[in-house]
Amino acid sequence: MKTDSIQKLLLFAMLAGSLSMIYSCGSEGKKERANVVGTDTTMLCVGYHWTENEGREFLEKQRSSYTTAADWTKRAEQIRREILRGTGLEKFPEKCPLNPIFGDIRSYEGYQVQNVAFESLPGVFVTGSLYRPTDAGENLPGILNTHGHWANRDDYGRYRPDAQKRFAAMARMGAIVFAYDMVGYGQLAEEYGWIHKHPEALKLQLWNSIRSVDFLLSLGADPTRIAITGASGGGTQAFLLTAVDDRIAVSVPVVQVSAHFFGGCVCESGMQIHKTENFQTNNVEIAACAAPRPMLLISDGDDWTKNTPTVEFPHLQYIYGLFNRAGAVENVHLPDDLHGYDYNKRAAAYPFLAKHLGLDITKAVNPDGSLNERDITIEEIRTLYPFDEKHPFPEYGIKSNDGVTWN
Repeated sequence: MKTDSIQKLLLFAMLAGSLSMIYSCGSEGKKERANVVGTDTTMLCVGYHWTENEGREFLEKQRSSYTTAADWTKRAEQIRREILRGTGLEKFPEKCPLNPIFGDIRSYEGYQVQNVAFESLPGVFVTGSLYRPTDAGENLPGILNTHGHWANRDDYGRYRPDAQKRFAAMARMGAIVFAYDMVGYGQLAEEYGWIHKHPEALKLQLWNSIRSVDFLLSLGADPTRIAITGASGGGTQAFLLTAVDDRIAVSVPVVQVSAHFFGGCVCESGMQIHKTENFQTNNVEIAACAAPRPMLLISDGDDWTKNTPTVEFPHLQYIYGLFNRAGAVENVHLPDDLHGYDYNKRAAAYPFLAKHLGLDITKAVNPDGSLNERDITIEEIRTLYPFDEKHPFPEYGIKSNDGVTWN
């Protein structure tokens, strides 16, 4: 669908009192309807909210407003405040005990997998799986892995074969890897009534990410070497968490940082984080809140990141340059690649993470640059679910989004 058609669709939806758009999901370009709910829809920046020229012009204008590191630091703090205010997290809820539920360990070639669930709020469980090296020592770096809107059962969330390869390879390199489900994905969606397209999906998803950092640290991960990476909607989660949580030391948002595209799902743009009456930002500035911490942008020619080498990346380099750290932000652009976290994206991400986290790149990349992902076992979806007869879902566990209570 062309940009002008999408804009007409958005205008019509706004006049009707609600916003919706077509959101491209997955590397095969499948389409999914995403209803966006907000208290003031005129302040929501959804999907292709701007044209490519409008996104470029915004960055050009913004550049003149921060000419020193102090200027950008002030701007970044404003952006963080607006993200937290817009999601209702300007005052964090009291952090409850994580109360983790660990499944049995499954050992494979060079790594092991263990399903886990923990509480981000009382009775609200984050579900995922831990991947660790079989020869794990102490004080290992931790990597959070998020996923995007791959909703087809045969190509689903964090259970996708390419995702499982990524988690296992990172563990083989020497990291504690936690791959977790988006709100309304996985076992909680299939068996307990959770949904993804909920008005507070963005709020809970960001909070779950914050608590996931707590979870990694509770396992003994090195607090100075925590990273996050994910593609598409998972990329949004990566740069949002990095913006508001300075415990993230390294970030790799994949195929998502765009000057003109704001994310089309409620979990990305369904709450008022980009715009108020006296404030406007976009996802490039949000991603730039990582500065001067190392960040790799991976982009392709198939989606809204097609202009990254000429638009988004130079702006980020400029901001990092204010800290004399222009080399800490990198871009790998793959003009012939499709949307996703496929082979070439992984080949770009592994060396960057290894360099900045002190990982053993030889465990994932061969001397000729090809990936070493052989002997990685692709598990069935249900094998990766944390709740079973041996590890039952707690009786007090919340079984739908509307049961969440924010204290």
